[in-house]
Amino acid sequence: MLTVHHLNNSRSQRVLWLLEELGVAYEIVRYQRQPDMRAPKELRAIHPLGKSPVITDNGNTIAESGAICEYIIGTYGNGRLIPPPNTPERLRYTYWLHYAEGSAMSPLLLKLLFTLMPKRAPALLRPLVRKVSNTALTTLVNPQLKQHMDYWESELGKTEWFAGNEFSGADIQMSFPLEAAAARGGLEQGHPKAMAFLERIHARPAYARALEKGGPYVIGR
Repeated sequence: MLTVHHLNNSRSQRVLWLLEELGVAYEIVRYQRQPDMRAPKELRAIHPLGKSPVITDNGNTIAESGAICEYIIGTYGNGRLIPPPNTPERLRYTYWLHYAEGSAMSPLLLKLLFTLMPKRAPALLRPLVRKVSNTALTTLVNPQLKQHMDYWESELGKTEWFAGNEFSGADIQMSFPLEAAAARGGLEQGHPKAMAFLERIHARPAYARALEKGGPYVIGR
């Protein structure tokens, strides 16, 4: 049986959601973040990098969200959650599937990093670290993040979902960047179509089932 090595408050929540959408039987092995928010060392026994998500299935160990999505849909989807080959929608699907981690998450991770740095710096260094962090956020990170959020808003103004007018695995992939942007990036300010996208995915029964099985999901909610 397919096994999801599930880290709380992580991208592996998307894997559970994808499996629920497809109705694939699976089991969950749970891991809890350490106090410093890193994954526990036990995950290294599954994959050398010790990151989540990771799945194991039929002797295969697969990491990286995009690769996992491709594997699950290709193995169990039977044509579901993916546009037909050689269509504009399929090209958009492939693009968004990889853009989600390749481009969208970079400014969000920098936003988190520069927001946390002053809080975790030694007291004597905190004013200097705060100044450096605020400068980086103002001049580099926030403008990049706004550019991405405006891009999502524009694209969701063309079609209901990221790959077209049908819900697909690309929307599952894109859920994490949008949820992170809503939690800490100001997505709610001037991006009604992106916020409506989040409302639509949160209303899906499979999304709710994945939350029940995966546990509390602070990042997205």
